[in-house]
Amino acid sequence: MRLTVELHRFSLKAPFRIASAVFDATHALIVTAEEGRHRGRGEAEGVFYCGETARSILEEVRAFIAAYPDGITRDVLQTVLPPGGARNAVDCALWDLDAKRSGRSIWALIGVEPRRLTTAVTIGLEPDPEMMADTARRAGPVPVLKVKLNADRPVERIEAIRAVRPDAVLVVDVNEGWTIEQLRDVAPAMARLRVEMLEQPLPRGQDAALDGYVSPVPLCADESCLHSGELDAVRGRYQRINIKLDKTGGLTEAMRLARMAREAGLGLMVGNMMGTSLAMAPSFVLGCLCDFVDIDGPLLLAHDWPNGLTFDAGRVDPPRPVLWG
Repeated sequence: MRLTVELHRFSLKAPFRIASAVFDATHALIVTAEEGRHRGRGEAEGVFYCGETARSILEEVRAFIAAYPDGITRDVLQTVLPPGGARNAVDCALWDLDAKRSGRSIWALIGVEPRRLTTAVTIGLEPDPEMMADTARRAGPVPVLKVKLNADRPVERIEAIRAVRPDAVLVVDVNEGWTIEQLRDVAPAMARLRVEMLEQPLPRGQDAALDGYVSPVPLCADESCLHSGELDAVRGRYQRINIKLDKTGGLTEAMRLARMAREAGLGLMVGNMMGTSLAMAPSFVLGCLCDFVDIDGPLLLAHDWPNGLTFDAGRVDPPRPVLWG
Protein backbone atom coordinates (compact mmCIF):
# COMPACT_ATOMS: atom_id res chain seq x y z
CA MET A 1 0.00 0.00 0.00
CA ARG A 2 1.16 3.52 -0.82
CA LEU A 3 -0.19 6.62 0.94
CA THR A 4 0.11 10.14 -0.46
CA VAL A 5 -1.25 13.46 0.80
CA GLU A 6 -1.97 16.90 -0.69
CA LEU A 7 -3.88 20.11 0.05
CA HIS A 8 -6.66 21.69 -2.03
CA ARG A 9 -8.38 25.05 -1.56
CA PHE A 10 -12.06 25.38 -2.42
CA SER A 11 -13.50 28.91 -2.41
CA LEU A 12 -16.95 29.56 -0.94
CA LYS A 13 -19.69 31.25 -2.92
CA ALA A 14 -19.86 33.93 -0.20
CA PRO A 15 -18.30 34.48 3.24
CA PHE A 16 -19.83 32.17 5.84
CA ARG A 17 -20.16 33.40 9.44
CA ILE A 18 -20.71 31.59 12.71
CA ALA A 19 -20.49 32.90 16.28
CA SER A 20 -16.72 32.40 16.49
CA ALA A 21 -15.34 32.69 12.95
CA VAL A 22 -15.78 33.80 9.34
CA PHE A 23 -14.77 31.58 6.40
CA ASP A 24 -14.19 32.42 2.74
CA ALA A 25 -12.78 29.03 1.68
CA THR A 26 -12.31 25.49 2.89
CA HIS A 27 -8.82 23.98 2.89
CA ALA A 28 -9.10 20.28 2.23
CA LEU A 29 -6.50 17.65 3.09
CA ILE A 30 -6.73 14.74 0.64
CA VAL A 31 -5.17 11.37 1.46
CA THR A 32 -4.90 8.77 -1.29
CA ALA A 33 -4.30 5.07 -0.50
CA GLU A 34 -3.17 2.98 -3.47
CA GLU A 35 -2.69 -0.77 -3.76
CA GLY A 36 -2.11 -2.20 -7.21
CA ARG A 37 -4.72 -0.75 -9.55
CA HIS A 38 -7.03 0.22 -6.70
CA ARG A 39 -7.22 3.67 -5.15
CA GLY A 40 -9.13 5.09 -2.19
CA ARG A 41 -9.43 8.71 -1.09
CA GLY A 42 -10.33 10.54 2.11
CA GLU A 43 -10.79 14.24 2.87
CA ALA A 44 -10.54 16.25 6.08
CA GLU A 45 -10.65 19.91 7.00
CA GLY A 46 -9.54 19.59 10.63
CA VAL A 47 -11.15 20.91 13.81
CA PHE A 48 -10.31 24.62 13.90
CA TYR A 49 -11.54 25.15 17.46
CA CYS A 50 -9.08 22.49 18.61
CA GLY A 51 -6.22 24.34 16.95
CA GLU A 52 -6.10 22.20 13.82
CA THR A 53 -5.41 23.72 10.41
CA ALA A 54 -5.05 22.10 7.03
CA ARG A 55 -1.30 22.68 7.30
CA SER A 56 -1.03 21.12 10.77
CA ILE A 57 -2.90 17.96 9.80
CA LEU A 58 -0.87 17.76 6.59
CA GLU A 59 2.31 17.61 8.65
CA GLU A 60 0.70 15.06 10.97
CA VAL A 61 -0.15 12.78 8.04
CA ARG A 62 3.31 13.21 6.50
CA ALA A 63 4.92 12.10 9.76
CA PHE A 64 2.53 9.17 9.93
CA ILE A 65 3.35 8.08 6.35
CA ALA A 66 7.07 8.24 7.14
CA ALA A 67 6.53 5.98 10.15
CA TYR A 68 4.31 3.53 8.23
CA PRO A 69 5.63 3.56 4.64
CA ASP A 70 3.93 0.25 3.78
CA GLY A 71 0.48 1.34 4.93
CA ILE A 72 -1.64 0.30 7.89
CA THR A 73 -4.96 -1.32 8.80
CA ARG A 74 -7.89 0.68 10.11
CA ASP A 75 -7.73 -1.09 13.49
CA VAL A 76 -4.08 -0.21 14.03
CA LEU A 77 -4.70 3.31 12.76
CA GLN A 78 -7.03 3.96 15.71
CA THR A 79 -4.15 3.34 18.10
CA VAL A 80 -1.37 5.34 16.42
CA LEU A 81 -3.14 8.57 15.44
CA PRO A 82 -5.36 10.56 17.82
CA PRO A 83 -8.91 11.68 16.97
CA GLY A 84 -8.84 14.61 14.57
CA GLY A 85 -8.61 15.58 10.94
CA ALA A 86 -5.42 13.67 10.10
CA ARG A 87 -6.82 10.32 11.19
CA ASN A 88 -10.13 11.08 9.50
CA ALA A 89 -8.54 11.53 6.08
CA VAL A 90 -6.52 8.32 6.39
CA ASP A 91 -9.39 6.29 7.84
CA CYS A 92 -11.79 7.31 5.06
CA ALA A 93 -9.17 6.62 2.39
CA LEU A 94 -8.75 3.11 3.80
CA TRP A 95 -12.52 2.50 3.77
CA ASP A 96 -12.68 3.63 0.16
CA LEU A 97 -9.71 1.45 -0.77
CA ASP A 98 -11.30 -1.57 0.93
CA ALA A 99 -14.46 -1.06 -1.11
CA LYS A 100 -12.56 -0.69 -4.38
CA ARG A 101 -10.27 -3.71 -3.95
CA SER A 102 -13.00 -6.01 -2.55
CA GLY A 103 -15.54 -5.08 -5.22
CA ARG A 104 -18.11 -4.53 -2.46
CA SER A 105 -19.91 -1.30 -1.67
CA ILE A 106 -19.29 0.66 1.52
CA TRP A 107 -22.86 -0.27 2.46
CA ALA A 108 -22.04 -3.98 2.33
CA LEU A 109 -18.75 -3.49 4.17
CA ILE A 110 -20.20 -1.46 7.02
CA GLY A 111 -23.65 -3.05 7.24
CA VAL A 112 -25.80 0.05 6.71
CA GLU A 113 -28.76 0.28 4.32
CA PRO A 114 -28.47 3.30 1.98
CA ARG A 115 -31.38 5.70 1.65
CA ARG A 116 -32.02 9.19 0.38
CA LEU A 117 -31.42 11.74 3.14
CA THR A 118 -32.86 15.11 4.01
CA THR A 119 -30.07 17.47 4.95
CA ALA A 120 -30.35 20.74 6.78
CA VAL A 121 -29.45 23.80 4.74
CA THR A 122 -27.41 26.24 6.81
CA ILE A 123 -28.27 29.91 7.30
CA GLY A 124 -25.07 31.69 8.29
CA LEU A 125 -24.87 34.48 10.83
CA GLU A 126 -25.55 37.89 9.27
CA PRO A 127 -25.45 41.43 10.75
CA ASP A 128 -29.21 41.69 11.21
CA PRO A 129 -32.33 39.48 11.38
CA GLU A 130 -33.76 40.72 8.08
CA MET A 131 -30.68 39.61 6.15
CA MET A 132 -30.96 36.13 7.65
CA ALA A 133 -34.66 35.99 6.80
CA ASP A 134 -33.81 36.94 3.22
CA THR A 135 -31.24 34.13 3.06
CA ALA A 136 -33.83 31.69 4.40
CA ARG A 137 -36.31 32.87 1.78
CA ARG A 138 -33.78 32.44 -1.03
CA ALA A 139 -32.93 28.91 0.17
CA GLY A 140 -36.26 27.83 -1.32
CA PRO A 141 -38.62 25.16 -0.02
CA VAL A 142 -36.01 23.03 1.76
CA PRO A 143 -37.53 21.08 4.67
CA VAL A 144 -34.86 21.79 7.33
CA LEU A 145 -32.95 24.99 8.08
CA LYS A 146 -29.99 25.09 10.45
CA VAL A 147 -29.60 28.64 11.75
CA LYS A 148 -26.35 30.02 13.14
CA LEU A 149 -26.82 32.37 16.11
CA ASN A 150 -24.77 34.25 18.66
CA ALA A 151 -25.69 36.44 21.63
CA ASP A 152 -26.96 39.30 19.45
CA ARG A 153 -30.78 39.31 19.12
CA PRO A 154 -31.20 35.54 18.84
CA VAL A 155 -34.98 35.57 19.29
CA GLU A 156 -35.47 38.36 16.74
CA ARG A 157 -33.45 36.41 14.19
CA ILE A 158 -35.53 33.27 14.60
CA GLU A 159 -38.76 35.30 14.54
CA ALA A 160 -37.70 36.86 11.23
CA ILE A 161 -36.85 33.46 9.73
CA ARG A 162 -40.02 31.87 11.05
CA ALA A 163 -42.05 34.64 9.42
CA VAL A 164 -40.78 33.70 5.95
CA ARG A 165 -40.55 29.94 6.58
CA PRO A 166 -43.45 28.99 8.88
CA ASP A 167 -43.32 25.43 7.53
CA ALA A 168 -39.61 24.66 7.99
CA VAL A 169 -38.03 22.50 10.66
CA LEU A 170 -35.62 24.86 12.44
CA VAL A 171 -32.43 23.77 14.16
CA VAL A 172 -30.38 26.42 15.96
CA ASP A 173 -26.58 26.25 16.28
CA VAL A 174 -25.03 28.70 18.76
CA ASN A 175 -21.40 27.50 18.41
CA GLU A 176 -20.65 28.12 22.12
CA GLY A 177 -22.04 31.66 21.92
CA TRP A 178 -24.31 31.88 25.00
CA THR A 179 -24.04 31.84 28.76
CA ILE A 180 -26.24 29.65 30.92
CA GLU A 181 -28.22 32.78 31.87
CA GLN A 182 -28.93 33.60 28.26
CA LEU A 183 -29.90 30.01 27.54
CA ARG A 184 -32.42 30.11 30.38
CA ASP A 185 -33.81 33.41 29.09
CA VAL A 186 -33.99 32.49 25.42
CA ALA A 187 -34.98 28.80 25.42
CA PRO A 188 -38.72 29.39 26.15
CA ALA A 189 -38.97 31.73 23.16
CA MET A 190 -37.18 29.14 21.01
CA ALA A 191 -39.76 26.57 22.09
CA ARG A 192 -42.58 28.99 21.20
CA LEU A 193 -41.02 29.44 17.76
CA ARG A 194 -40.97 25.65 17.30
CA VAL A 195 -37.20 25.26 17.23
CA GLU A 196 -36.45 21.51 17.16
CA MET A 197 -33.02 21.62 18.76
CA LEU A 198 -30.43 23.97 20.31
CA GLU A 199 -26.91 22.96 19.39
CA GLN A 200 -23.93 23.78 21.63
CA PRO A 201 -25.32 26.82 23.46
CA LEU A 202 -22.48 27.00 26.01
CA PRO A 203 -18.70 27.02 25.57
CA ARG A 204 -16.90 23.70 25.64
CA GLY A 205 -15.77 22.98 29.20
CA GLN A 206 -18.69 24.82 30.80
CA ASP A 207 -21.18 21.97 30.47
CA ALA A 208 -21.47 21.50 34.23
CA ALA A 209 -23.68 24.61 34.23
CA LEU A 210 -26.35 22.43 32.61
CA ASP A 211 -26.59 20.10 35.63
CA GLY A 212 -30.17 20.21 36.86
CA TYR A 213 -31.37 22.39 33.99
CA VAL A 214 -34.34 21.08 31.99
CA SER A 215 -34.48 22.83 28.63
CA PRO A 216 -37.84 23.26 26.86
CA VAL A 217 -35.92 22.58 23.62
CA PRO A 218 -33.66 19.50 23.29
CA LEU A 219 -29.95 20.33 23.60
CA CYS A 220 -27.30 18.89 21.29
CA ALA A 221 -23.59 18.67 22.11
CA ASP A 222 -21.14 19.46 19.32
CA GLU A 223 -17.89 21.06 20.47
CA SER A 224 -18.40 19.39 23.86
CA CYS A 225 -18.32 15.85 22.45
CA LEU A 226 -15.47 15.19 20.05
CA HIS A 227 -15.25 11.39 20.27
CA SER A 228 -16.39 8.39 22.33
CA GLY A 229 -14.00 9.25 25.17
CA GLU A 230 -16.07 12.38 25.85
CA LEU A 231 -19.50 10.78 25.77
CA ASP A 232 -19.80 10.43 29.55
CA ALA A 233 -19.21 14.19 29.97
CA VAL A 234 -22.37 15.06 28.03
CA ARG A 235 -24.73 12.33 29.25
CA GLY A 236 -27.44 13.81 31.44
CA ARG A 237 -26.68 17.32 30.17
CA TYR A 238 -27.58 16.98 26.49
CA GLN A 239 -30.24 14.95 24.74
CA ARG A 240 -28.41 14.60 21.42
CA ILE A 241 -24.88 14.71 20.04
CA ASN A 242 -23.55 15.99 16.73
CA ILE A 243 -21.00 13.54 15.30
CA LYS A 244 -18.45 14.91 12.84
CA LEU A 245 -15.81 12.74 11.24
CA ASP A 246 -13.11 15.38 11.66
CA LYS A 247 -13.79 15.31 15.41
CA THR A 248 -13.91 11.52 15.80
CA GLY A 249 -10.97 10.89 13.51
CA GLY A 250 -12.85 9.00 10.83
CA LEU A 251 -15.83 6.82 10.03
CA THR A 252 -14.57 3.92 12.17
CA GLU A 253 -14.72 5.88 15.42
CA ALA A 254 -17.85 7.77 14.30
CA MET A 255 -19.75 4.48 13.95
CA ARG A 256 -18.51 3.38 17.37
CA LEU A 257 -19.61 6.66 18.95
CA ALA A 258 -23.03 6.39 17.28
CA ARG A 259 -23.59 2.92 18.74
CA MET A 260 -22.51 4.02 22.20
CA ALA A 261 -24.70 7.13 22.08
CA ARG A 262 -27.75 5.13 21.05
CA GLU A 263 -27.12 2.70 23.90
CA ALA A 264 -27.01 5.72 26.23
CA GLY A 265 -30.39 6.90 24.94
CA LEU A 266 -29.07 9.93 23.05
CA GLY A 267 -30.33 11.18 19.70
CA LEU A 268 -27.89 11.50 16.80
CA MET A 269 -26.97 14.17 14.31
CA VAL A 270 -24.23 14.04 11.70
CA GLY A 271 -22.53 17.33 10.91
CA ASN A 272 -19.56 18.65 8.98
CA MET A 273 -16.63 21.07 9.14
CA MET A 274 -17.54 22.29 5.65
CA GLY A 275 -15.78 20.44 2.86
CA THR A 276 -16.54 18.91 -0.51
CA SER A 277 -18.66 15.95 -1.53
CA LEU A 278 -15.64 13.74 -0.86
CA ALA A 279 -15.76 14.78 2.80
CA MET A 280 -19.55 14.39 2.95
CA ALA A 281 -19.68 10.91 1.39
CA PRO A 282 -18.56 8.94 4.49
CA SER A 283 -20.66 11.28 6.62
CA PHE A 284 -23.62 10.25 4.46
CA VAL A 285 -23.10 6.65 5.60
CA LEU A 286 -23.34 7.72 9.23
CA GLY A 287 -26.29 9.96 8.35
CA CYS A 288 -28.36 6.90 7.47
CA LEU A 289 -28.33 6.09 11.22
CA CYS A 290 -29.08 9.64 12.44
CA ASP A 291 -32.16 11.64 13.40
CA PHE A 292 -30.79 14.88 11.93
CA VAL A 293 -28.42 15.29 8.99
CA ASP A 294 -26.26 18.32 8.17
CA ILE A 295 -24.07 17.56 5.15
CA ASP A 296 -24.74 20.64 3.03
CA GLY A 297 -21.08 21.71 2.92
CA PRO A 298 -20.80 21.35 -0.88
CA LEU A 299 -23.70 23.78 -1.37
CA LEU A 300 -21.52 26.55 0.10
CA LEU A 301 -18.71 25.98 -2.41
CA ALA A 302 -18.07 27.73 -5.69
CA HIS A 303 -16.84 24.39 -7.10
CA ASP A 304 -17.00 20.76 -5.98
CA TRP A 305 -15.27 17.55 -7.08
CA PRO A 306 -16.56 15.88 -10.26
CA ASN A 307 -19.24 13.22 -9.60
CA GLY A 308 -20.17 14.93 -6.34
CA LEU A 309 -23.27 14.41 -4.26
CA THR A 310 -26.59 15.32 -5.89
CA PHE A 311 -28.70 17.80 -3.90
CA ASP A 312 -32.31 18.61 -4.72
CA ALA A 313 -34.31 20.97 -2.46
CA GLY A 314 -32.68 19.68 0.70
CA ARG A 315 -32.65 16.04 -0.34
CA VAL A 316 -29.42 14.26 -1.19
CA ASP A 317 -28.77 10.92 -2.85
CA PRO A 318 -26.18 8.34 -1.73
CA PRO A 319 -22.65 8.88 -3.07
CA ARG A 320 -21.67 7.08 -6.21
CA PRO A 321 -18.72 4.65 -5.97
CA VAL A 322 -16.78 6.72 -8.51
CA LEU A 323 -16.65 9.45 -5.84
CA TRP A 324 -16.18 7.31 -2.73
CA GLY A 325 -17.17 3.93 -1.33
